[in-house]
Amino acid sequence: MPNASSWSASSPLLLLWEDSSGTRIFLSLLYAVLAISGTLSNVMVIYLVFSFKKLQTTSNAFIVNGCAADLSVCALWMPQEAVLGLLPPNSSSLRSAEYRLLRGGLLGLGLTVSLASHLLVAFNRYVLITKLPSVYQALYQRRHTGCMIGLSWALALLPVPLLPGLWTLGSAQSDGSSRYTALLLALAVLGQTALLLHCYLGIVRRVRGSAKRVSVLNFHLLHQLPFPAAPPPPRRAQRRLSSVSVLLLCCVFLLGTQPLVWVSLLGFFLRPAPPALQAASWLLLCSLSALNPLLYTWRSEEFRR
Repeated sequence: MPNASSWSASSPLLLLWEDSSGTRIFLSLLYAVLAISGTLSNVMVIYLVFSFKKLQTTSNAFIVNGCAADLSVCALWMPQEAVLGLLPPNSSSLRSAEYRLLRGGLLGLGLTVSLASHLLVAFNRYVLITKLPSVYQALYQRRHTGCMIGLSWALALLPVPLLPGLWTLGSAQSDGSSRYTALLLALAVLGQTALLLHCYLGIVRRVRGSAKRVSVLNFHLLHQLPFPAAPPPPRRAQRRLSSVSVLLLCCVFLLGTQPLVWVSLLGFFLRPAPPALQAASWLLLCSLSALNPLLYTWRSEEFRR
């Protein structure tokens, strides 16, 4: 079994740290499952939003933007990894620098825009809940919304040249540039997570302090009755359900992003984490691309209809 120092030169998969056939087949099947489920769920959300005018809201525009970015990972990147994992490790196509750059670019572009869309959705709902309606309407005009979405893609293109350095993360022979690339990635995700938590915890505080406003808002974080004729739930239960929904979303997001952050910081300041831990952290981050559509629609009565 090759050690970690040979991984960057021989491994076809970003998450694969050993060349045993069992591991390669397992990861290929896992990529295939994530690719199929993620592609179907992201396409379904995009189709529903474009097909039903009632779903064409500002918040859903940011969700669709995230789904489009997730398709870059689920529909374009993951299928390649699933196929490449079944090829011999010494295949010439796996050693092509241009092809490695293409795969890294697809992954980096999709994940960056997806994470930015998470933040745009959180900030949109934070402004909706905590600010005056006039402030929300002035900030989220159609032109401004389009600029925010375009900016998320423009900013995502800036770090794409750094992506080849990610292929050598964890290697004992990795140079200083890959270590600083890992640090940059960790700090970017950490900053984005802090802003997202600030928005959602601000929503929780506002929801808990204003049950009347909770009852008239209509989006997935807030409690929605299963039947139109059902009596309204008690305010305390309503606030509890709303808070649980927000906290569950935050927990899933933290579970998907934070392992990679702390593994990268550990590798920069101390020593590289065990290969299996690095592989698991990348897998969790990439799996968010398949889970995001469910994460943002499972509490929405309109999407369920």
